[in-house]
Amino acid sequence: MAVETASAPTLDLAALREDFPILRRRINGRPLVYLDNAATSQKPRQVLDTLIHFYEHSNANIHRGVHTLGAEATGAYERTRTLAADLIGAASSEEIIFTRNTTEAINLIAYTWALEALQPGDEIVVTRLEHHSNLVPWLRLAQEREAKLCVIELTPDGRLDLDSLDELLTERTKLVAVGHASNVLGTIAPVEELARRAHAVGARLLVDAAQSVPHQPVNVQELSCDFLAFSAHKMLGPTGVGVLWARQELLEAMPPFLGGGSMIGRVTLDRVTWNVLPYKLEAGTPNIADVVAFGTAIEYLQRVGMAAVRAHERELLAYALEQLADRPELELYGPTDLDQRGGVISFNVRGVHSHDVSTILDEQAIAVRAGHHCTQPLHEWLDVAGSTRASFYLYNTPADVDALVSGLDRVKEVFHRAIGRAL
Repeated sequence: MAVETASAPTLDLAALREDFPILRRRINGRPLVYLDNAATSQKPRQVLDTLIHFYEHSNANIHRGVHTLGAEATGAYERTRTLAADLIGAASSEEIIFTRNTTEAINLIAYTWALEALQPGDEIVVTRLEHHSNLVPWLRLAQEREAKLCVIELTPDGRLDLDSLDELLTERTKLVAVGHASNVLGTIAPVEELARRAHAVGARLLVDAAQSVPHQPVNVQELSCDFLAFSAHKMLGPTGVGVLWARQELLEAMPPFLGGGSMIGRVTLDRVTWNVLPYKLEAGTPNIADVVAFGTAIEYLQRVGMAAVRAHERELLAYALEQLADRPELELYGPTDLDQRGGVISFNVRGVHSHDVSTILDEQAIAVRAGHHCTQPLHEWLDVAGSTRASFYLYNTPADVDALVSGLDRVKEVFHRAIGRAL
C-alpha cells in the first residue's frame, strides 16, 4: 500500500480508499469528506470481515474452555496482544494490558500505581494541552491524596514551555502525565526530554498516546516512558478496546484494578492470590471479538507503514495550512513547525460559533468536530469557548482539503454579516 520514493514513502490512495466502505457514503447528495479522525477513525473492510468471521466461526470465551472454539478464540485474542507489543516496541507481550479505551487505561494507573505511590504533599505534573482523560483522574487523585497538581504552560504558538521544568520538577514530583500529541493543536510533545527530566528527580512518566500511535512510529523504548496508553478505534480498529503498556516491574508491583474472574491465582473464603501478568489486570470476560479485529487493524497499518502514514498526513497538513492562510475571517491555532505538529487543524471563523460552522460543513457532507474537544483548560488559554477541528488520516486526500476550503467559502457566504462585524 505504501510506495517508496527517494524522499519519503507515499500512499496509493486510490487503492487504499477502496478498502473503506463508508467512504462511498453520500450525504445530502454529496460524497462524504470525513475529517473527524481525531475523534474516531473509519474501518477498512478487512477489520469488518474479521469481526464477522470471528462471530460466525470462532465465538467462545477465552482462557477457560479446552474445546476447539475456546482455543481458537484464545489464540486470536493473544495474537493481537503480540501485535500490539511489536507495534510499540514493548519488551514483552506481558506488558500489554487490554482495557476499554485510553481513558480506562489512564484511570487504571491512577487507581493502582498512583494511588499507592502518592502521599500528601506529593506533586503530579500535567500540561495545559491535556485531554480531560489525562487531567480529570489526576485532579481527583490529587484531591483524594492531598497532593498538588502542577501545570506545564504553553509558548504563544502552542508548544510546551519547557523553561518552566526546572521550577516544576522537584523531589516531590511523583508523576509527569503528558499527551504525546494534542487533539486540538496537534502539538507533539518532546517525550524523550520529559522522560529524562522526570527520571532525574525520581518521577515516572505517563504518555497519553491516543493521538500519536495511530499516526506515527512510536517506540516505548526510545521514548523512555514508564506508562503509555492508546485506543483501537482511533487507528482503524473497533470501539471498546484500549491498550495500556507499562514496564513489567511496575505492573508486577501494582495491585489489581478490578476483582473477579481471570485475574485470580487461587481463591478461598479467607484468601486470594493474583494471576500472572497480564491477566492480573484483566478481570472478567473482555471485549474478545473487537480485540481480535484490532489485530487486523494493526496488521493493516503495519503493511502501510507508520512512517508513510506520518509523511502523508504532514503533506496534507502543509497543503491545508497553505490553502487556509491569508483568510482574515479565520483564526488558526497550533505550532507553525510541522515537524512538531500532527495532522490536526483547529480554527474559528470570526463572529461565527463553531457549531454553526460545523453545521454548514455537514450540509456539504464534510464531517468535522466542533466544541471544546474535551480540552476546556486549553480553550480557556486560547480565550475561546470552543473551536472547529479538521483532522486527517491515511485515507484523506488533497481533494478533501479542497472540499473543506470550499465549505468554508460557503460559511463565509452564509455568515458574511457576522464575520464583517467581527472583522
